[in-house]
Amino acid sequence: MNAPRRARAVMVLGTTSGAGKSWLTTALCRHYARQGLKVAPFKAQNMSNNARVVAPALGIGPSSLLPEGNVVDPGEDQRPHAGGEIGSAQYFQALAARAEPEVRMNPLLLKPERDTHSQVVLLGQVDEALTRLGWRGRSEKVWPTVARALDELMAENDVVVIEGAGSPAEINLMASDIVNLRVARHAQARCLLVTDIDRGGAFAHLYGTWALLPEADRALIQGFVLNKFRGDAKLLAPGPQQLQALTGVPTVATLPMWWQHGLPEEDGVFDMAAAQGSGAIHTRIAVVAYPRISNLDEFQPLKNVPGVALRWARGPADLVDADWIILPGSKHTSGDLAWLRAQGLDRAIAAHAARGGAVLGICGGLQMLGEALIDPHGIDGNAPGLGLLPLVTAFEPAKTVRRTVARFGETQGNWAALSGVNVRGYEIHHGQTAQHPAMAAAGNVARELMPALAWQNELGNVLGVYLHGLFEDPAVLQALFGAQVPTLESVFERMADFIAAHFEPGVLDRLIAD
Repeated sequence: MNAPRRARAVMVLGTTSGAGKSWLTTALCRHYARQGLKVAPFKAQNMSNNARVVAPALGIGPSSLLPEGNVVDPGEDQRPHAGGEIGSAQYFQALAARAEPEVRMNPLLLKPERDTHSQVVLLGQVDEALTRLGWRGRSEKVWPTVARALDELMAENDVVVIEGAGSPAEINLMASDIVNLRVARHAQARCLLVTDIDRGGAFAHLYGTWALLPEADRALIQGFVLNKFRGDAKLLAPGPQQLQALTGVPTVATLPMWWQHGLPEEDGVFDMAAAQGSGAIHTRIAVVAYPRISNLDEFQPLKNVPGVALRWARGPADLVDADWIILPGSKHTSGDLAWLRAQGLDRAIAAHAARGGAVLGICGGLQMLGEALIDPHGIDGNAPGLGLLPLVTAFEPAKTVRRTVARFGETQGNWAALSGVNVRGYEIHHGQTAQHPAMAAAGNVARELMPALAWQNELGNVLGVYLHGLFEDPAVLQALFGAQVPTLESVFERMADFIAAHFEPGVLDRLIAD
């Protein structure tokens, strides 16, 4: 009788957040997938307000971000489909692995709403009981679910590429760990430890992390990875050799700095140096960066559009020469709206709109553009809106989580190019938005472009949509900019080529060898 199938597990740990775990995990997923292996990503727990909607048996493909040829067919089933949430990083890793994204790949998602409070999503669904629990008490309750999800993926695949979180050497958290060493032990994973050498202190980070691990767990570390290196790699000597003498662990890769690889950053962060497309600038876009901003990864394609310059806006001065202002999603709409007012951004946005400047609100940003937020259930908070659209939003306990295919109706003004465009994206929101009754009775009615999904003002320069992922749809980019940007499929291929070129020969094969 054949033994039960069990995948080989490769795990990417980091010395810090931002070291490059998500990026390297994604590259490894594609590297092993293009060897003909069945691959799945896994991250036990992710803390991020960048989430994607996944659902089984949709019948419309994983997303508009699939490889070339996957486009919206107007004859498809265009009804919204219920789904669950996972972290965006695992969503992209699944696509890199040529796998259908699903909730077992990120069984626990924490979505910060305040500094001391996060909404807990277990296997794709909000769990109110777990949300009320403290972190340490929560860990033991969710571990059986986490372990079961991992075991099932291990039984169904040839390789599972696992991403850790933060650092495995957080000694104050080790007793309640369910995402780093406990997962590594459970999967019998062969681990890589990656550090960001551009920050400085890379050898100390690697040695200190290794030294703080329990002695038995040190044996799990198969190699050190220096990420974001700039300069002549020969100058690193004798550092890697001395580090190996101290730890017994070789440095198996030195990855050069790669600014514009094209993969959305896990936390959606872009910097000014890397946020401008090629060519002469024709469109300056300011994204308002409030404290509980969410789903920033959906703006990655704008970074790649020739002639588009993207920037953060944290004060009125950041909006002065903007052509577009985008109010993105928010995990705490009323709180971010209060912050926006405290910065004076409300007046600057209103002045921009009064001049006919383009304003786009997405999800929480759409809710802010209306007249009022009404919260009878204590979900988010009551607040007056910015008054740029005659809409009102009521927060409901039930959370809308679904992927949606829709078509823009006749759109006017700044957004006229979207008229008739088929789009696919995803919704994640508690609020339900509708025309303000009193304003509608007085004749002030927003133009509804997609039923219960999109509205614009009479002038046509202010647009609000519930649909995330607009700029990830090639049809939208073509309509707005006449542009095509690199597909994720090409991004994944370049990433796999990159690590194959910079890892020591044979290392990646040995990680999955029997």
